[in-house]
Order: sequence, then structure tokens, then C-alpha cells
Amino acid sequence: MPRPRIYLAGDLVFRPQAEAVFARLKTIAARFGLDGVAPFDGQADVKGLAPGFDTIMTIVKADRALMDQCDAGLFCLDPFRRSADMDPGTAVEIGYMFAHGRPLEGYTTDGRSYPDKVAAYWQTAWRVQLRSRQDTGDIGSGALEDGDGVLAHSEGMLQNGMTEGFIRLSGGDVAVAPTLEESFAVAAERLARRLDTI
Repeated sequence: MPRPRIYLAGDLVFRPQAEAVFARLKTIAARFGLDGVAPFDGQADVKGLAPGFDTIMTIVKADRALMDQCDAGLFCLDPFRRSADMDPGTAVEIGYMFAHGRPLEGYTTDGRSYPDKVAAYWQTAWRVQLRSRQDTGDIGSGALEDGDGVLAHSEGMLQNGMTEGFIRLSGGDVAVAPTLEESFAVAAERLARRLDTI
């Protein structure tokens, strides 16, 4: 039986030495009977293209084609570009694969709650603390708001409720560990158990 193909997603594609990072994650995935597939694996036609709209659309199409060929996904939920939120492209990929009924698992090195991440971001960027909600309305997803009056939502979650929620609705969880490789290994093992490869 061929090993399940697993889409490896996250802001990892933008990190230094990204291909080496994916090589390490693929090795970990293989220990659990999974065939890790990095976004770069479908982008042979991109090498050498000049930056711009057409190149980005080529990448988008290639990544979608890879996701269509994969049996499940492992997603890095680490905050992106020093903000509270994860990479938005990865969030789209979570939604795409969830809509196609794929099993999903998440992992992160940042175990703070999403509102705590928002609070830290505002404090670091503008030296402004979150405040109690001024307009309580009917929305029960958070008790605090930022300096612009925008709700710091998703209490009880590590990331935005929609992204983490879709992972959980697929039957998955979010692994938290001090290093990328450790958190990935926990998530990969969980996914392998769900797919009966170990």
C-alpha cells in the first residue's frame, strides 16, 4: 500500500532555508508512515520566473493541484510576521482541504491563547493594552477589544477560531511544543494514527 500523501503547509515556505526545513519535516513524517508533500514539490515551473502577478497565480494553481492530490494536511499555526495571526495563505488552505473532506492536524510552537497573542501584538506595536469591550452586543466570542475597537475574539483557541475550528471539526487537534520539529512530530503521529499507518 502506498503511504498517504500529506500536504505540509504553513509560513514555512517563507522562512530561511525553507527547503531544508521541509526536508526535516518529511523525514519525521516518514517515521510515521506518511509521505510529506511540500508546496515546493509542485512548483518546478516557478523556478526562474520573475516576481509578479503571473508567477503568483502559477504558484496558487500548483499548490491547489498538490492539495487535490493529498490525503490529509499538517498545518503550522505559528504567528506570522510578528503578528498574532497565522499566515493567511495557510488559513485558506485549511479551509480548502476541510471543504474537500481531508483529515487535518495543526501544530505550533506558541501555546498562548489567540487573545493573548493579540494583546502582546498591540502592546509591542503600539504600547496599547486591550480593553474591556465597549459594545457587548450579542457576540460571545471575546471579552476584550483592541485600540481600534475590534474584538479580540476566539477565546479558548490558539489561533483564529475559523482556522483552528476547521482543524478540530475534521477530527484533528493542535500540537504545542517548544520547537517546530517537536510540535510537528506530535501532530504527524496523531494524523498517522487517524490514517492507520502506525
